[in-house]
Amino acid sequence: IRERCGAAGAVAGEVKAEAVRVMNAERHETPFSRPGWVFEIKYDGYRLLGEAGGGAARLISRNGNDLTRVFPEVALVLGKLPYRGAVLDGEVVVNDAAGIPSFQMIQKRGRLQREGDIARAAIALPATYYAFDLIAFEGYDLRGLPLLERKALLREVLPPTGPVRYSDHIPEKGEEMFRHLVGMGLEGVVAKRADSIYVGGRSRSWLKVCMIHTADFAIHGFTEPDAGRTGFGALHLAFREDDGFVYAGRVGTGFSARLLEELGERLRGLPSAEPPPGAELAGSGRHRWVSPELVAEVRYKEITEAGVLRHPSFLRLRDDKPPEECVPSDGGRRLADPVAPVEAAPERVVHFTNLDKPFWPEDGYVKGDLVEYYRAIGPWILPYLADRPVVLTRFPDGIHGKSFFQKNAPEFAPSWIRRVRLYSEGSERDLDYFVADDLESLMYVANSASIPLHIWQSRVSDIARPDFCVLDLDPKDAPFTDVVKIARFLRELCDEIELPSFVKTSGSTGLHVLVPLGRQVTYEQSRNIGNLLALMAVRELEGIATVARRPSQREGKVYVDFLQNGHGRLIVAPFCVRPRPGAPVSAPLDWTEVDAGLSIADYTIRTVPARMAQMQDSMREVLALRPDLETSVVRLASLLENR
Repeated sequence: IRERCGAAGAVAGEVKAEAVRVMNAERHETPFSRPGWVFEIKYDGYRLLGEAGGGAARLISRNGNDLTRVFPEVALVLGKLPYRGAVLDGEVVVNDAAGIPSFQMIQKRGRLQREGDIARAAIALPATYYAFDLIAFEGYDLRGLPLLERKALLREVLPPTGPVRYSDHIPEKGEEMFRHLVGMGLEGVVAKRADSIYVGGRSRSWLKVCMIHTADFAIHGFTEPDAGRTGFGALHLAFREDDGFVYAGRVGTGFSARLLEELGERLRGLPSAEPPPGAELAGSGRHRWVSPELVAEVRYKEITEAGVLRHPSFLRLRDDKPPEECVPSDGGRRLADPVAPVEAAPERVVHFTNLDKPFWPEDGYVKGDLVEYYRAIGPWILPYLADRPVVLTRFPDGIHGKSFFQKNAPEFAPSWIRRVRLYSEGSERDLDYFVADDLESLMYVANSASIPLHIWQSRVSDIARPDFCVLDLDPKDAPFTDVVKIARFLRELCDEIELPSFVKTSGSTGLHVLVPLGRQVTYEQSRNIGNLLALMAVRELEGIATVARRPSQREGKVYVDFLQNGHGRLIVAPFCVRPRPGAPVSAPLDWTEVDAGLSIADYTIRTVPARMAQMQDSMREVLALRPDLETSVVRLASLLENR
C-alpha cells in the first residue's frame, strides 16, 4: 500500500487528525446522474476522523472534540489495524434490526456520558464506522490524490467486516440510487467528482442531495401580512411535547391566494394565546399567537439543532387530526456532538503570542497590556460571561489594523474551552459559540486579539429568556451632556414604576442603561419593555431624544436604541475593552457618578482595575434581581397614556 501511495504521487508528510479541516458537501436540490461522478450513501450519524497507528486509535469530531471513549468498540478495531499510521474520514452510525442507520439510536448513544453506560451500550447498541475517505497513510498525505485513487487505497486498508467498514459508491447513476435509498428510509446521497482532491471546507466537488420530509404541526399563530398580501404572512408552527407545545418554526410558502384569505379569517377567529417555549426563534415581525387548534402538513428539508424547520413549505390543512397528536419528528434532525466522558480534566494551558505587538500605539499599549487587563479584571467580568455565548472582534494588528467578527469557534481552539451550538439567523446556519466560563478561557480569548467581547443577554441554560433589557444611548453628533440627561431621566422613570436600573459607559461615546428581567420574559417582551421606556424618554425629552434609527433623521438628538433586545442580538460586556484611542472600557457606574462631569475617557485599561480594587461592582445585581415586571409595565403603560 505504501508503494501504491508513492507511485500515485502522494506527498510525503505526517498528518494528524486534529489538524485536518474536513471537506464538506454543498447542498444540491435535486438528484442527478452524471459521468465522472460517484454517489455514496448519506449516513445519519456523527462525522468523525479516525486516526490509527501503533496499536492506538482516536476518533475526532469535525469540531475537534475527542470522542474516542464515546465509541470504544470502533476505537478498538481501529487500534488493531496493522499500520504505523492512517487517518480516515467517515461517519459513525447505529443500525437498527433491518440494518438501516437509526437517528434515535445514534442520538441515544451520543447522550451517554458515564463510562459504564457507554460500555453496556457498545454491546446493546453497537456503532459502525463507515469510512469513505483515506486522508493519510504511513507517512503519506493523500489529500492531493483523486478521490477514486484514495478510495481504492482505503478498500485495501480496511477489514471486510466488523465495526469499521468501507463505504462503497455507485458511479454515474445518482437518480436511481437516490430513489432506492429514499425508498429504504435513508437520508439521501452524497455526489462526488471522481477526480476530486480533498480540500478543507465546503466544496462544489461534493454535493449532498437530501430527501424531502413531511410532518404535521399545530398552528400556534401567524405573522401579519406585508403590503400586497392578504390573510397572513406566515404560520407559526409547534409540536406537542409533554403537557404543552414547543415552537418549531414558521412557514410562509405553499399557499394559494384563496387559502390565505380563508385560513387568515379562521385564525383571527381563534382565541389569543401565550407564545410557546422557543417562540423567540420566530425573529422580528408582527406576531399574533393563537390557541393551537388547527393542524398543517408541512414539507421541509431538515430540522436545525435549535429545533426549527429549514426550507419549509405548506402542503395542506389536516382537519382530521387533533393538534395533540403533532409530536416531534426525527426526519431531518441534526445531531450535535456528544459530550465525551472525562475522567481527568485536560491541562488548561494558554500559549501566549506576540505580547509586545503595539495595539494602541499612540497610548503605548501592547497586546500584553490587553491580556493583563483581562487577567486583572477577571473576577469582575467573568460573572457577566459565565454561561453566555460570546462573540469576538479580533484585531490581530491592533486598533488601526484590519479586524474581523468571529461568532464561530475555530476548529483548532482547545477542547477544554466550552462551546455551545446555536442557529444564527444572520449566518443561516448552526454556529459553535465560545462560552468563557473561567479565567483560562478568558485568557485564550484575549490572546486571540479580541479587544471587545460581545455577549448575548440570555444564558445558555435558558437561551430564550434574557437577564436584562438594555437601552443604548448613542449620541452620534449630540453632546454627551444630553446622554447624561436622558440616562438620569430613565433612572427617575424606573424608580417611579419601581423597576431597578443600572448604568455603564458604552466604552465608545454613549451610555447603556440596563433593567433586570430575571429571565421572566421572552426577547420579544423585553424589546417591548425597552420600547415603552424609550418612548417615554422621547415624549418627555423630545428636544434631545429620538428613536429614529437613521442618523440622517436624528436632527442632532441622542438615539435611544431599544432594538438590541432580541434573540442573538449583542451587547458589549461590562468591563470589556473597546478598540478606540486611549483603550477605554465599558465601565459599570454608580448612579451618583452620572452627572455633568462624567467623562468616558476616565475609564481605561489602566484605571478600571485600580478602581474596582477599591469598590464593589455597582451593576452585578442586574444578573440576579427578579422585579415585579407586570406591575412595573402596567404603571409604565399608564404613564405613557396619561402624560
